Amino acid sequence: MTDLINRLTDVSDRYDALYVDLWGCLHNGIRAFPDAVAALQEYRKRGGIVMLLTNSPRPRAAVREQLDLIGVPSDAYDDITSSGDASQAGMLAGLVGTRVYHLGPKKDLSFFNDIDSDLDVCEIERVSIETAQGIICTGLFDDQTETPEDYRSTLLFAKQKGMKLLCTNPDIQVDRGDKRIYCAGSVAALYTEMGGESLYFGKPYPPIYDLARARLTKLNDIADHNILCIGDGIHTDIQGGLGDGLDTLFITSGLAGNMLGTGPENPDPSALNAFFQKAQVSPTASIARLR
Repeated sequence: MTDLINRLTDVSDRYDALYVDLWGCLHNGIRAFPDAVAALQEYRKRGGIVMLLTNSPRPRAAVREQLDLIGVPSDAYDDITSSGDASQAGMLAGLVGTRVYHLGPKKDLSFFNDIDSDLDVCEIERVSIETAQGIICTGLFDDQTETPEDYRSTLLFAKQKGMKLLCTNPDIQVDRGDKRIYCAGSVAALYTEMGGESLYFGKPYPPIYDLARARLTKLNDIADHNILCIGDGIHTDIQGGLGDGLDTLFITSGLAGNMLGTGPENPDPSALNAFFQKAQVSPTASIARLR
């Protein structure tokens, strides 16, 4: 059975670096979690490296701006690797064509406009769905009211035209405050279910881990067994970490919180074990929340 720990310090001395998820772990989309911030600040003071590893569709500069706005201080982490960063490389390689339809809100336009200097830039044109060669999905246009089903007709048209869909955020849902909202991954999953082809670059898929490793190596060359992945997504953070051969720490009070006990602070060990068996994963350890 996976160890159920109380605080990050119960295990953190074993690791030289952390890959830390954002939503449900460090913040809820509206505000930072003070205990989580304090835990990362303390870990860094003792010499550890914190790489924020997020399925945000935005590149790291835009993620950093968002963190500033919701109260995550810069001394809580060393660097950021986002699904948006990894997905940009796929877009610029022309994997869905050079004329693309952007399915997602205007707030995600930094994906197209803020390109890392390390990437080879090719000409990408945003066009209507009728003239597109492929789709770049960063989310729903209005995640407060819409569901993936609102896009079925658009996806059917894309499938009939043989378009590929590049999903910049494999998450199906996240919690923004007290509200659960759909992400780009839910649209990509529906497209795949309809027979379309979806391409993924964020957690749990290899491209984001390859990029995180490259960025971590610039800070310090750390062996895999000295890296701990932390997050609340069993099929993203945990499955991805395990797939990359890394230890994992599961946050029980996030997306799965209402399935695991009487409250966020009291995960039931038997329910937790059943949850892991169903998901066919075995995290190194679990914790109610990052603290």
